[in-house]
Amino acid sequence: MRLKNKTALVTAAGQGIGRASVLAMAAEGAQVLATDVNPALLEAYEGVTHVTTATLDVTDKAAIGRIVAQMPRVDVLFNCAGVVHNGSILQATDAEWEFGFNLNVRAQFWAIQAVLPKMLEAGGGSVINMSSACSSLKGLPNRFIYGATKAAVIGLTKAVAADYVRAGIRCNCIAPGTVDTPSLAERINSYADPVQARKDFVARQPMGRLAQAHEIAPIIVYLASDESVFATGQVFSVDGGMTI
Repeated sequence: MRLKNKTALVTAAGQGIGRASVLAMAAEGAQVLATDVNPALLEAYEGVTHVTTATLDVTDKAAIGRIVAQMPRVDVLFNCAGVVHNGSILQATDAEWEFGFNLNVRAQFWAIQAVLPKMLEAGGGSVINMSSACSSLKGLPNRFIYGATKAAVIGLTKAVAADYVRAGIRCNCIAPGTVDTPSLAERINSYADPVQARKDFVARQPMGRLAQAHEIAPIIVYLASDESVFATGQVFSVDGGMTI
């Protein structure tokens, strides 16, 4: 029980990496508050030990504040919520740019800002942010807005880590490759030729396959646990070799 006596808050916990991470942390003894903008997705947690749920729109700063205020403590924050925009700079609109940064970056800023006082009062905590292999680590075609936001997450992560390294607060981010999630399936199905689109996603993975959400969750458990106590300000790539 590596996470016994720890309380965690997870955003976008309804499916994919968020859900896999909630289940993995709960299995290690953490009390996890799983949040998602879609309440229907949270119904699947009914009866799961150590997991409570709440509907949360992370683009609503006041809503984040209310959720955190209700928690007696927050030892772990996993900022998982995000959106993938498809297209180059010439195809991007101001509205898409604004939404991408609001959800992928500003929401993380707000969530960290909300939990930090509780972490500081408790003498420590672990913040885990969702970045991507597609970021400052690697450029990918037709991922202009997404790559820019995920690069910003890396900078945000390092800034928070530097400011609170002596206060017991650790802030790291993960940089997955392409993960076979419901979100990816939706994007694939939006292509004119979904079969070819899936082949193209697989082709950019050096391992020749997509990751599964449960293969990403162990790094979340590690970063949430005291085993990673000396790690802060780092980008943990779990990308199947994309950035070799």
